[in-house]
Amino acid sequence: MNDTGVDAGPAANQTGHPRRLRGLAGIGFIATLAAMAATTLAAALAQAFGVDFEVPDGGETIPLAGFAVVTGFFSVVGVVIAAALLRWSARPAERFVWTAVSLTAISLVPPLLSGANTATTTALLALHLVPATVMIPTLARGLRTRTA
Repeated sequence: MNDTGVDAGPAANQTGHPRRLRGLAGIGFIATLAAMAATTLAAALAQAFGVDFEVPDGGETIPLAGFAVVTGFFSVVGVVIAAALLRWSARPAERFVWTAVSLTAISLVPPLLSGANTATTTALLALHLVPATVMIPTLARGLRTRTA
């Protein structure tokens, strides 16, 4: 009897789930650290070239540590989204890329509305793309290897 087409039910798919999730979390943690470092370095370089990161609402200047904290927070949100898609989506990598790219595009709106000078606005737009270029491909690759 050939039983290669038989589905053993939902329990068969759940045995490797915690291991797949831990692996994705590990990749996400390393990618988050890399994204935080890359974004903070890019912000420091922008400051060295004269970008002041002063946002007119309140006149506050964004500190370098602020870039690291915000990047870390939203990178962790991305890892959580990836983990949820790994658990509940039939095509998690594809869905993750669409979701992450959409959220990245939405994140570009606030710098455009901030009223900051051109240099600050341009730098903020670029600084939204830096962690996206680290996190999206890394997590998508991690999702592909865990669903193959």
